[in-house]
Amino acid sequence: MRRSVAVVMAWNVFKFCTALRALGSLMILLVLGIVGVSYYAVVAANYGPVLLSVGGVDSLMALAVLVPFHVLLGLLLWSYFSVVFRDPGRVPSNWKPPADEEIGETAPLTSLEFSNHILNLQQLGRLEDTGSQMIRYCRKCNQLKPPRCHHCSVCGRCVLKMDHHCIWVVNCVGALNYKFFLLFLFYTFLETTLVTLSLFPHFIAFFKDVEIPGTPGKLATTFLAFVLNLAFALSVLGFLIMHITLVARNTTTIEAYEKTTPKWKFDLGRKKNFEQVFGTDKRYWFIPAYSEEDLRRMPALRGLEYPTKPHLDVQ
Repeated sequence: MRRSVAVVMAWNVFKFCTALRALGSLMILLVLGIVGVSYYAVVAANYGPVLLSVGGVDSLMALAVLVPFHVLLGLLLWSYFSVVFRDPGRVPSNWKPPADEEIGETAPLTSLEFSNHILNLQQLGRLEDTGSQMIRYCRKCNQLKPPRCHHCSVCGRCVLKMDHHCIWVVNCVGALNYKFFLLFLFYTFLETTLVTLSLFPHFIAFFKDVEIPGTPGKLATTFLAFVLNLAFALSVLGFLIMHITLVARNTTTIEAYEKTTPKWKFDLGRKKNFEQVFGTDKRYWFIPAYSEEDLRRMPALRGLEYPTKPHLDVQ
């Protein structure tokens, strides 16, 4: 009876994961559709015609909306597709811990020594697939897990410093694309806020007893774009605040859920925590890219090694 229940649950989870993968492509189309509606409402239906025909102060106001609108839209799409197409971080096939923390050795183990030690840990029941101090092992991938690595059931593999699987980007958010995801949230909030504010006078005009210029299709698109962007601005703001808090503590969504003690050995202070996600080169902080120098000298940006607080081994 228990076996049949377990089989049914496993099958349900498999179907759920398969549905999420299929839904992902539709979510990309939905994002592009919302961008298209917003672009039409702001540029084609309202501020574009004003910029080209009216002149004077009204044209300057239209320019003041259209320039930041296009800049933010470009940064938003750049960040979005960087998250979509960038691998969040996969475990190298031959990866093994650089040192045997269990027996206090500082030098890396040889292949034979490491294999024998893993076998001993398995026999003793000390090889774990949880977030403990011991060597971590994924039974689904049948491989060792680096620090802060978790298995994603949707992607079907382990992801370095996994934060969560996001259906909006059809990808996991992990060590190698977390910065890009944060920038996507940031520019989405700025862009949707700008669209909401720029369309607010036109939205108010719907409820006034005045004649509104434009075809019914343009008016309907303007109304829809205002409502959608207002909803997204408010919802994204909540996610943005949550992830800013996580970055400040150098933790992920999964780790914040799993932690059982207030002490966190990866919390090095807000400045260093920020740099472990965004790098140290300020020129790259607001674009979805890293400098070659940061990638070379900061192992945390590659997802396999993370500095910890000295003399603190409690997670």
